[in-house]
Amino acid sequence: MRVSKVIATSVGVVAAAVLVFAVAAVAAPNRNAAVTADAVTAGKPSELRFTLAKRTVPKGTVTFKVTNKGSLSHDFKIAGKKTAKIAPGKTATLKVSFAKAGKFSYLCTVPGHAAGGMKGTLTVK
Repeated sequence: MRVSKVIATSVGVVAAAVLVFAVAAVAAPNRNAAVTADAVTAGKPSELRFTLAKRTVPKGTVTFKVTNKGSLSHDFKIAGKKTAKIAPGKTATLKVSFAKAGKFSYLCTVPGHAAGGMKGTLTVK
């Protein structure tokens, strides 16, 4: 009878440990999860400026939602990818995968816009 009690207790302890590890694995943050850099605003508060909601993001896929609040067309380029030209009042989405940490330059490729200040750096950690 004692042996069966010890076995039953051991099985219960092992089952509890497995449950704790399973819950911890599910609850752990995924460093490669998709991130939305909520908003990238072009053309406001100044026509030749970008405003990013987040200037630092974790590694993984980042979705940039770029809204043009200016009066000129703009685009948004980062890590070799770019949106099409975005007309005033319109929005475009750009997904970029960042496999490693670092600093990534972004800019508007419309002639003269980056030189006028429409550029910056995003940090990926």
